Amino acid sequence: MPIWATALAATFTIQAVGAFLLFSVPVIGPLLTARAGVSAETIGYLSSIMSGGICWFLAGGGPMLERFGAIRLLQIGLILCALGFAGIGYGWWPLAVVGALVLGFGYGTNSPAGSQTLSRTAPPGHRVLIFSLKQAGVPLGAALSGLVIAPLAATYGLEAAVGLAVGVSLLAILAVQPTRRALDDEQTATRRFDWVRALLSWRTVVRSIALLKGHQALPMLTALGVAFAILQACLTAFLVTYVVTRHGFTLAQGGMVAAVLQGSNLVARIVLGWLADRLGDSMRHLSVQALVAAAALVALALYVPDSPGDPLLYLLVALAGFTGISWNGIHMAEVARLAPSGRVSDVTSAAALFGFTGSVAGPLLFAWGVTLTGSYALVYCAVAGQLALMGLLCWRVRA
Repeated sequence: MPIWATALAATFTIQAVGAFLLFSVPVIGPLLTARAGVSAETIGYLSSIMSGGICWFLAGGGPMLERFGAIRLLQIGLILCALGFAGIGYGWWPLAVVGALVLGFGYGTNSPAGSQTLSRTAPPGHRVLIFSLKQAGVPLGAALSGLVIAPLAATYGLEAAVGLAVGVSLLAILAVQPTRRALDDEQTATRRFDWVRALLSWRTVVRSIALLKGHQALPMLTALGVAFAILQACLTAFLVTYVVTRHGFTLAQGGMVAAVLQGSNLVARIVLGWLADRLGDSMRHLSVQALVAAAALVALALYVPDSPGDPLLYLLVALAGFTGISWNGIHMAEVARLAPSGRVSDVTSAAALFGFTGSVAGPLLFAWGVTLTGSYALVYCAVAGQLALMGLLCWRVRA
């Protein structure tokens, strides 16, 4: 097997299982908040805390990558994801908050470790497609969370969901172990022990952020990623709760809606990644995608389904998933392409840090907006508006 295929298989596996755990949290949101005795929209705060954990790793986790190597770091990250999900699934709100932070921190390893591995092994002519294939693990894991975790938790309880998630995580960690010799040796992992101190220092993130000035297009590309991240976080964090509490769906039906959202996202990451490679202008591609995604979200927010089986609702959900949350692979590949030589992991970490800052702020502001206005639709339209604005601003930026 070519080295790039080995790298893709390993990073895809960890990405998919990590996403399975991450996106299972909003899927079990109605059960979790009911057991914890908090309001349904409070699940958005857990999503923000998970994003905060991701930001924590992206801010100071670079030395961990140097210390452990990419594959070992991905394995450590998935262990933390499983522990965090177990804490969330216990159903006690203070423990859920800590679990969300741990889960997010573990999931944060995927972006820099995966980007470094793929940037060194991917053939240049297929770079965007390979990055998009790796990122396709996100919607695959998310779709499976809707199809598997939602009915499992509804039938057998949160404990069964936790048991399955931990078991799948352990299997994935064992599955990628044989790739360590080839990939981590190639990464020349160092043996420094300053990574703990780096996690508590702002100097690491300041150095990484400064690298975003290394190309004139990187700041605007990063800003567009933030706008996409806000939409993605709000759509994935609240969609199940929205259809369950406002349109009378059951939890299993809400899980099916989440599966449709992520299934279309999975297809889009492959199709749009291939298209971006063929067009050769990822910035303009993302600008157009932002405008279409904004329109799709407005249509979804304003539509009132006749019943949980309304086909038009599922079509709008699929369109929102296809355009609104499939951007990351194209964006990450373009950031890696524009990064200074030898600094791919640092630059992608910095860009992803800004993106996940949007993922933190988005659900917090969304929950506040729903509390203030009482309307999910109005707040979703505001989220769409900020993405459309950034799409227009980035249209003329040349990379």
